[in-house]
Amino acid sequence: MAIVPDTSDWTWVLERPCADCGLRAGEVPFADLPALIRANAAAWIPVLARVDAAVRPSDHTWSALEYAAHVRDCCRLFDERLRRALDEDDPQLADWDQDATAIAARYDLQDPVTVSRELEAAAASVADSFAAVEVGDRRRSMRRSDGASFTVETLGQYFLHDIVHHRHDVNG
Repeated sequence: MAIVPDTSDWTWVLERPCADCGLRAGEVPFADLPALIRANAAAWIPVLARVDAAVRPSDHTWSALEYAAHVRDCCRLFDERLRRALDEDDPQLADWDQDATAIAARYDLQDPVTVSRELEAAAASVADSFAAVEVGDRRRSMRRSDGASFTVETLGQYFLHDIVHHRHDVNG
């Protein structure tokens, strides 16, 4: 059951609405991010309580459990990225292969109850981190190795799209 790796550049979601999930990430006010992150985490609880949470809908699509584990790890990663942007001048963000992580961490075999608890904790942490950002720090910059640049504000919007989109993925 091989998953085809997603190599798309999703930074376009900062400029136009996502046709799949409908989020207009670039229009989300920074001050709204913490509450939206927490609400997203809460929405995963019933998803992970489903009896079929670990079942892939097709050979090329992650299960709800795998998506939730990915969202948990996104929360952890973006919390780290936010801290780097606040602590360093224009840091280059480390690359992250989400598909390799899913395989190495065996997302498909993780316990849904544990993932639910860890996702809530990771989301609370990153939400608190975004809530603590001073207005003057929202323009601090960072960049990826592929040349994409973010401010603290656009990093938050980009991150929000990722977790909202994956919640949409499991509910279509």
